[in-house]
Amino acid sequence: MAKEFDVVVIGGGPGGYVAAIRAAQLGFATACVEQWSDEAGKVVFGGTCLNVGCIPSKALLQSSENYHLAAHEFASHGIGVTGLSIDVAQMMKRKDKIVADNRAGILYLFKKNKVANFHGKGSLASGDDSGWTLKVALAAGGEETLHAKQVIIATGSSPRQLPGAPVDNQRILDNAGALSLTAVPKSLGVIGAGVIGLEMGSVWRRLGAEVTVLEALPAFLGLADDAIAKEALKVLTKDEGLAIELGVKIDKISAKKLVSVEYTDAAGAKQSKTFEKLIVAIGRAPNTAGLNAAGVGLALNERGQIEVDEQCRSNLPGVWAIGDVVRGPMLAHKAEEEGVAVAERIAGQYAHVDFNTIPWVIYTQPEIAWVGQTEQQLRAAGVTYRSGQFPFLANGRAKGLGETRGFVKFLADAKTDRVLGVHIIGPFASELISEAVVAMEFGASSEDIARICHAHPSLAEVVKEAALAVDKRAIHI
Repeated sequence: MAKEFDVVVIGGGPGGYVAAIRAAQLGFATACVEQWSDEAGKVVFGGTCLNVGCIPSKALLQSSENYHLAAHEFASHGIGVTGLSIDVAQMMKRKDKIVADNRAGILYLFKKNKVANFHGKGSLASGDDSGWTLKVALAAGGEETLHAKQVIIATGSSPRQLPGAPVDNQRILDNAGALSLTAVPKSLGVIGAGVIGLEMGSVWRRLGAEVTVLEALPAFLGLADDAIAKEALKVLTKDEGLAIELGVKIDKISAKKLVSVEYTDAAGAKQSKTFEKLIVAIGRAPNTAGLNAAGVGLALNERGQIEVDEQCRSNLPGVWAIGDVVRGPMLAHKAEEEGVAVAERIAGQYAHVDFNTIPWVIYTQPEIAWVGQTEQQLRAAGVTYRSGQFPFLANGRAKGLGETRGFVKFLADAKTDRVLGVHIIGPFASELISEAVVAMEFGASSEDIARICHAHPSLAEVVKEAALAVDKRAIHI
């Protein structure tokens, strides 16, 4: 006998668990199916983001930044440190506790909102306009049958594999292995200069590893505004000490006691480097295996993602898909927004997700964040625009923090002054970008931001000054 639900969510990552909670809040009998297990074999929710991604990486970034500050910056504050050392085991213990606390928080929210959960791998068995039968291969053995009027697929993504470089998380690491090292490697190679590669490379560089990042693309941070990418490359190499090579073609990787990487550099010369550890961070692939997509006729695109419309509906009636398994940026907050939107659409409510106002953040030091269009995108589209830029170097709060690198850049329509994009590299960029997101959602102009009173002294004043700079009215420069 199948257990009956209004909504069943397959996948308990940031998109899935949020969708389940919102569906339950709207009065639907809701269940969430998740196959992830902890060390004790119990079900854990939160997906890659919570368990081996966003949350643990930010914990390690904070630990490594504290160590770096103690080693290199405290003296300027009159603070002396002797016998400075790093206890990697304790650092990992702190990271693991943060993850565990967040896992417990999701289970609490499920209990509070009466979301049923099933520990196993869910798949679509059969269905029609009246609903869907799902099979759950239980982690403990056996099978559970569920029936749902609506299904939300939120199965996320997995790290892409590099041919010839099998991940063992001993010498060749993916994001999970990079977050679980037991000691600081003397030398660390990173293949891929994306978010994961730069963040993980930054963690271990601050703790003392010699880090080399090898990127296939000829341009650094191609998704970012050119001015931001140029500044980021300068800061991350000259200040932070990352060795970054662009336009690289990997020829061969061999792992014995050390990992040897043979590659062709941008000039066409053959190179070889040896590392104690190697992180492979070349992107992620959608998780659709095991869903029985072919068996029920669920349409996938050429990238292996589930085909959906603007509302996140698949080609099957009553089947929706969100997050990394569909088109759009692979960002946890994008998945969450889609999860809420789908739950509300099932309830007959209006919901929208505007990809143009989804912020991007890279948690290096300094942080990098942006929303909206880049200058190169506007030029390519033939859009006339004005730009304004203001440096953190001219900001009193930034000077007090000892972090004056970077700037805020505004892009506004030349005729209407509507904000088209905001780009930040600097301290707490991840927090500052939210003002720009709100401004764009409300169709604000750069003049609107320039006219708003910002607290003094604050980093947010740099946002105001950049908005003023669009009209060449910046005060403090």
